[in-house]
Amino acid sequence: MILLSAKTLSSSPFLLRSSPHPQNPNPKPLSASQALPKSEYRTERGLTFDSGDSFFRHESATGRDLGVLAASLYKKSKGSVRVLDAMCGCGIRSLRYLVEAEADFVLANDANENYGRTILENLSQGLGGSGEERRWVVTHTDANRVMTECYLRRDFYDLIDVDSFGSESSFLRSAYNALKLDGLFYVTSTDGYTSGGHRPHHSLASYGAFVRPMPYSNEVGLRMLIGGALREASVLGYRITPLFSYYSYHGPVFRVMLRMNRGKLPENRNYGFISYCTKCGNSQAFSWNELGRISCPCSDAKVSSSLVVSGPLWIGPLHNASYLTEMLNLAEQWGWTGNDTETHLGKLLKQMIDESDPKLPFGYIKLDEVASRAKINSPPLRTMMSALNKEGYAVSRSHIASNAIKTNCPMAVCIRIAKELQQC
Repeated sequence: MILLSAKTLSSSPFLLRSSPHPQNPNPKPLSASQALPKSEYRTERGLTFDSGDSFFRHESATGRDLGVLAASLYKKSKGSVRVLDAMCGCGIRSLRYLVEAEADFVLANDANENYGRTILENLSQGLGGSGEERRWVVTHTDANRVMTECYLRRDFYDLIDVDSFGSESSFLRSAYNALKLDGLFYVTSTDGYTSGGHRPHHSLASYGAFVRPMPYSNEVGLRMLIGGALREASVLGYRITPLFSYYSYHGPVFRVMLRMNRGKLPENRNYGFISYCTKCGNSQAFSWNELGRISCPCSDAKVSSSLVVSGPLWIGPLHNASYLTEMLNLAEQWGWTGNDTETHLGKLLKQMIDESDPKLPFGYIKLDEVASRAKINSPPLRTMMSALNKEGYAVSRSHIASNAIKTNCPMAVCIRIAKELQQC
């Protein structure tokens, strides 16, 4: 492992000190591409950086926006924030935590040593500092190892960001160990195939949930991720609370910000099973105590092949409305919610706040499914939402699917309303 640090955030020389682990006595010579990585300069929220040869997605900027807002709110609340960026890539997340969230310290880690020069240049450019305070360090080691070493040194962090690939869940426990109580854990999954129910045994191995195909599979992906994180936290005697849950179609990417505290979730509340009936289109949630009695009203309480069950998953709220309101207010103060054609952050946060209505159940209803069952053209989304409100139902748009609604209205009533709208 190589550890690189800076005394300040100025352009002063970096300190390079060797790892205590033995080095390879016969190292392979670096290739030309390794010795001189290519430069590819980009700009994000006014910060210019080099993405180099790292895996970088411009579309992930919204997820980085959300992380920075959360880190800034944490610092405003607690007075300081220390961030561990376990898979930092080119270092843009770490840079934004330092500059925008004004993090007191950032540990930027990436297992690929070839990214070292790029990360160092990004973190050192344009950043001012004073005195001998060290505000950031770059390391190159396995993410689980760096978090475990932090735990063994009792070097705990306020926010840990693990931007992993696929359905890798092995980082959960080591992240909890390195996280302070009441700290934030920004966790990731990019496995849309598994959340779609196409590999139920894989989801069972990774997150402890047997997931089957459902029409709101991308929300299931978020609930699967939270459920797996909850299970690992409970093993260590912790409880977690989702502050926000974000889905983006590119990748796809599932990102959830969790707050960790002591104590287990009482009586498995918000951790259970969900069902979807392919016959009538209704969904239900079931507790562990109801296993063996799962059925749909349309089948007269009998076992039916039309009922698809997934779980155990997180069946509680995906967001904390008051927390999202604070994020939105901060984003407005920073000028991040104007005519931003790149991320539409303000619109996203407002949709998440609407989704937080406690009357709204899990899942969402695609208007195309309503139209298919009603054998009509799909009704306009705003018109459908207005009609549902007039009949006393809670309803909001879904940030996950553009032509879908979250509502406590049964599918049969949605079909009736859609037919009535068609006749108007």
